[in-house]
Amino acid sequence: MRDLLRSAWREPRAPGAPPPTWRDRALVGVLVPLAVVEGVLRPELPARGLWVPVAVGLLITLYWRRTHPLVVAVIGFLATATATLLSGGEQPGLVTLAAMLLLPYALFRWGSGREAVLGAAALLAGLVVATATADRLPDAVGGATALTTGLALGLALRFRAGARARELDQVKLLERERLARDLHDTVAHHVSAMAIRAQAGIATADSRPEAAVDALRLIESEAARTLAEMRAIVRALRPARPPDLVPTPGLADVAELARPGRDGPAVEVEISGEVDGLAPAVGAALYRLAQESVTNAVRHARSATRVLVDVRADDTAVHLRVSDDGDVAHPRPEAAAGYGIPGMVERADLLGGTCEAGPNPDRGWTVSAVLPRGGAIA
Repeated sequence: MRDLLRSAWREPRAPGAPPPTWRDRALVGVLVPLAVVEGVLRPELPARGLWVPVAVGLLITLYWRRTHPLVVAVIGFLATATATLLSGGEQPGLVTLAAMLLLPYALFRWGSGREAVLGAAALLAGLVVATATADRLPDAVGGATALTTGLALGLALRFRAGARARELDQVKLLERERLARDLHDTVAHHVSAMAIRAQAGIATADSRPEAAVDALRLIESEAARTLAEMRAIVRALRPARPPDLVPTPGLADVAELARPGRDGPAVEVEISGEVDGLAPAVGAALYRLAQESVTNAVRHARSATRVLVDVRADDTAVHLRVSDDGDVAHPRPEAAAGYGIPGMVERADLLGGTCEAGPNPDRGWTVSAVLPRGGAIA
């Protein structure tokens, strides 16, 4: 139990908290006048002269609820408790103060563990004061229930976002592993050839100067050391499983993705431009991106009849575009909860390129990627 509390206390703030935007200004700009109008139009409200200014001040603080969740929450809870004491236990009754439920939500959604614990203490103190001074216990219980519901919702969404981020990190790690394996297979081929040539040079050293023999021996030593280091790196990256005995795919293999439309959409492949001389890692990445895009289109494109894979190369980059003519009235499963697209984006980013995916304005879905010919590893 002590370890659990210590872990909760040390929990950092949730990443990705959005700063105040125009929506927050609009929220405050709408709620504050509504609170004033409600106070004017509802003369039966208890302690109206006290609660309306308090409500206006508290609603303004909602603007900073994500960037300063603890400060805003403590101000809200203490101000509410103080106003309750000054009004002799009278509850505000202002409908606009229902927006204060955003405070416990924001505190547990975006705050750190320390802020959540301190804010919960302030919340508990405010509930005790409200319950002790309330004329009607059901009102106090209802308010406490609403606040704790907001708290629980913020906590649940926080854990959900954290789980999602961890799953995305796992996808990126797996994509890095695949890229490392592709690079290993490509470089290992060339280094192995270099080692063989060095051995051949040593075998014919009788007809060559002594310096050439020393250079060939150095080449052989460096090649063997490089192969050993790369095997160790890839062994650490990949899980314990037998190595794949298939060659690394390249741009030439993209043409094999073409298929007739007998039991699904037809896949057409068009390759144009100067595609010779591409970095092997770029060719492998283009194939992986095209393969993933075609697989998603065949599986998930509704009412699709055609999938077009278009590869165009110029002097500096290679452009890949995979599009289909499916129905986009409903979101695709991989767009809502899958990890194929984040993996493709990660692979393109590792090679210094970009990858984007989304629905077309009329029909179909398009994946577009741009990779530099040299494939600089980020």
